[in-house]
Amino acid sequence: MPAAPNPAALSKDMAPYVPLLLLFLVAAVIVGAMFTLTSILGPKNPTEEKMMPFECGSDSTGARHAKLSVKFYMTAILFVVLDVEVVLLYPWVITFRESGWKGLLTMVPFMLLLVVGLLYEWKKGAMEWER
Repeated sequence: MPAAPNPAALSKDMAPYVPLLLLFLVAAVIVGAMFTLTSILGPKNPTEEKMMPFECGSDSTGARHAKLSVKFYMTAILFVVLDVEVVLLYPWVITFRESGWKGLLTMVPFMLLLVVGLLYEWKKGAMEWER
């Protein structure tokens, strides 16, 4: 039969997580208070125009389940490629001297993958903006 865990050992192991738990609790209280106070204190003047759905400030057109243009997806892929590139390259560039050859050889496949994605986008015409 296994021995019961020691409560003192559990509390000692969990001690580093107490500040994080307190942070989450404080954040939850603040968010809850903001939602509650805005719904209680905020102005309530619903009009027919305010209750209509809109897309980026203009009236929405088309069906809810209309298929998006391929250009939308191409732009999304381009954004992901460039965004991931910047997010992951910045720390690598900062620590380039400390990482040495091992860091360089680690980043080469990543850079090649990004270049392949960029070339694919370029070939498909995602870099050509229409006015």
